[in-house]
Amino acid sequence: MAEQYAIEMRNITKTFGSVVANRGIDLAVKQGEILALLGENGSGKTTLMNMLSGIYKPDSGSIFIDGKEVSIDSPEDSKKYGIGMVHQHFKLVEVFSAADNIWMGQDKTGPILKKNRFKYVEDIARKFGFDIDPRKKVYNMAVSEKQTLEIIKVLSYGAKTIILDEPTSVLTVQEIEKLFGVLRRMKEEGHAIIIITHKLNEVMDISDRVAILRKGEYITTVNTSETNEQELTEWMVGRKIDLNIDRPIVEKTRPLLEVRDLVIRNDEGSVAIDNVNFYIRGGEILGVAGIAGCGQKELCEAIAGLRPIEKGQMIHKGDNIVGLSPKAILEKGISMSFIPEDRLGMGLAPSMSITENMLLKNYRDGKGPLVDRKRGRADAEQVIKELEVVTPSSETPVRRLSGGNVQKVLLGREIKAGPNVIVTAYPVRGLDINSSYAIYNILNKQKLAGVGVLFVGEDLDVMMALCDKIMVLCHGKVMGVVHAHKTTKEELGLMMTGVLDLSEKHEDKPAGIAKDSLFESKDGEEA
Repeated sequence: MAEQYAIEMRNITKTFGSVVANRGIDLAVKQGEILALLGENGSGKTTLMNMLSGIYKPDSGSIFIDGKEVSIDSPEDSKKYGIGMVHQHFKLVEVFSAADNIWMGQDKTGPILKKNRFKYVEDIARKFGFDIDPRKKVYNMAVSEKQTLEIIKVLSYGAKTIILDEPTSVLTVQEIEKLFGVLRRMKEEGHAIIIITHKLNEVMDISDRVAILRKGEYITTVNTSETNEQELTEWMVGRKIDLNIDRPIVEKTRPLLEVRDLVIRNDEGSVAIDNVNFYIRGGEILGVAGIAGCGQKELCEAIAGLRPIEKGQMIHKGDNIVGLSPKAILEKGISMSFIPEDRLGMGLAPSMSITENMLLKNYRDGKGPLVDRKRGRADAEQVIKELEVVTPSSETPVRRLSGGNVQKVLLGREIKAGPNVIVTAYPVRGLDINSSYAIYNILNKQKLAGVGVLFVGEDLDVMMALCDKIMVLCHGKVMGVVHAHKTTKEELGLMMTGVLDLSEKHEDKPAGIAKDSLFESKDGEEA
């Protein structure tokens, strides 16, 4: 007797015009199993899962639920068959509360909101081990809170099969552990779980089997216990990949930007950054580590000029640039590029094409009243070629690209502007191994060219390998700045939680710093 699967997809093909997203794919997940779906950005993983969730319909092939062939024509059909999908990009109503986002999807709800909906959501969250304020508006939530809400929303529908598209990309280590605990409990209760992730350590930790796609085609499915990260990478990319991250050594230069006694408030009026001091040196990558909500977001936005600074200075060549317009800052000789964590919400205009998004950076530079689309198209095609962006053309709207390709477009546009300081928040979040290493190489090339890079990351192994120094934040305060090659994950973890404070220990200072600099040692010598 053939083994019965919770879900089985046979010979699935899906095309979009001339682009073949999935070609003859076979995929199956068992009840009480966690299946990891692995592949590079643009390999067709999300498209395949969108056919299970009813967003797309396959051009050919069959889908079986519990051994019976079904037709999934809409999200409602998917829900009816007990399938729930948590998408990589949030599908929430910003002006609604957490409870209302969940409540409006319930079959039993009517036109009148029920007073008990807050307790209903609290009970669901508590059942699965999540912590969320059901009254909080989505627009006031951190990215990690929004991701948690999406997960709770699907779980509240009672789905038997859960699909998670990059669920841990915006979660802290503690939240990931909680999520994995939930998934393991659901597995024990007989749920089938499909998890799309690029984090190979998570694949090895949480999954029972791994299915690999490459360029829209099915490669193989293996038992997790019988493989390793290197082998999975080779199947995914089709060739051997060196998993070592380079850290080129660049001769120290004066700081490009020095931050003194910076105080910044968050959207709710609380202090997010509390008297922070540091500098960004040319030819150096400064990592910023911390638990989500420790102030990294506000710090990046303030440096980029997108958030007001309550107190403090940002010094460039002896001048304080706080309060200056981006144009005035450029005139002083500092060109800054900001790659935010919210790629489609803040970094790019999703409905506009790649070409048009390229023009957003420099459309004011034109001499006449018309925008130079020819230049924008040439820039777009160069980024597509050099960063290997998977797209039908430079005129494709960026919202139609996979998450990794969206990030490549954003990073490519910012680097094309020729910055001397790059502020980047989670630049490889949601990217596959190949794309991630391409981004690391791009940042290293900028470093070698004398650019100063502020790198906000979440993977401590990557930060220790890529960055020259790491600044650790806890509740908006600096716990210390350490050399990446001299520290450990354990030390960084203690600093991130506030247990260890090395803020009084400056391991190095920039050469030739001004006499009144906060990095000048008491005896007048430089470290």
